[in-house]
Amino acid sequence: MPEQASETRAAIDMESWVCPAPLRDAPNIVMGHGGGGAMSAELIEHLFLPAFGPAADAGMGDSAIVDIGGARLAFSTDSFVVKPMVFPGGTIGDLAVNGTVNDLAMAGAAPAVLSTAFILEEGTPLDELARVAQAVGTAAMAAGVKLVTGDTKVVDSGHGDGVYINTAGIGLVDQRTDIRPQRAASGDAVIVSGDIGVHGVAVLSCREGLQFGTAVASDTAPLHGLVAAMIETGADLHALRDPTRGGMAATLNEIAKAAKIGVSIDERALPIPSEVRDACSMLGLDPLYVANEGKLVAFVAAADADRVLAAMRTHPLGARAAIIGTCVADHPGMVVARTALGGTRVVDLPIGEQLPRIC
Repeated sequence: MPEQASETRAAIDMESWVCPAPLRDAPNIVMGHGGGGAMSAELIEHLFLPAFGPAADAGMGDSAIVDIGGARLAFSTDSFVVKPMVFPGGTIGDLAVNGTVNDLAMAGAAPAVLSTAFILEEGTPLDELARVAQAVGTAAMAAGVKLVTGDTKVVDSGHGDGVYINTAGIGLVDQRTDIRPQRAASGDAVIVSGDIGVHGVAVLSCREGLQFGTAVASDTAPLHGLVAAMIETGADLHALRDPTRGGMAATLNEIAKAAKIGVSIDERALPIPSEVRDACSMLGLDPLYVANEGKLVAFVAAADADRVLAAMRTHPLGARAAIIGTCVADHPGMVVARTALGGTRVVDLPIGEQLPRIC
């Protein structure tokens, strides 16, 4: 019996398991710390910021705006560890470029230059690396940015998943804008640029043993052109964010907390493709928590909402834009959803992550 039990444990391979909601007082790093939810926020607040001390800026957001020589520049950095590194609709290469471009765009900046750093696992086939590198170059050209500096490191076999990429970007901020989470205000309209949950389901669809009835391709795309069209309306754009890790739920909660306002959304207004809804239903996932890579959420003054929505719908990446809710003075720091049955539910900040290694 002991030998049989040992063989069973070996076959199950428990070390590969990932807890979707790990204990928040864990003494070691767990996957949830990288999920963009409450555990990520606590890691920054209780470990990184105290360790950095006075050297840290209190903002520590996806991007920062700095004034250098009279110019307002946006600066951002991000790392990409998606598994697998090639998925329906994209690769880790275009994901890295578009993700950094979008962080700059969410500050109202026109992206200009990027850095690229590759962490390669020993034994990775050169043709796979070439495919990823070509995707980086193609995405950079499509976004109109230059790759101006970079680095390459190699780690031992078994200590990586082929290719990890770190990117940093700099962009010039439009002087007409003041876009930041703290500016979201009671009465603002909450607008999403299109279908949600697509990227997360696309990556999930090619994970081991998971097949869905219909093909879903990632929505990864550079959003600065869409943001520029929104700015050109002259509207008062208060806050923009691309809802990546943690999905819509994490983004809405972060902005509600930063602005000290409540957010009320209508679940019936959420643009969720049927294939995403079906996949989430089958797996017991909430589409609000599934990652996106080519969508944005905008908090816009109510008087300007229709004008911004119309401009978004004329752009290819905003054709399915929709107003999904409003900001309210009630329940500050909390997101509440009105259900199709007429009830309400609280949409909490996720603790860890539903889907590990999604970006």
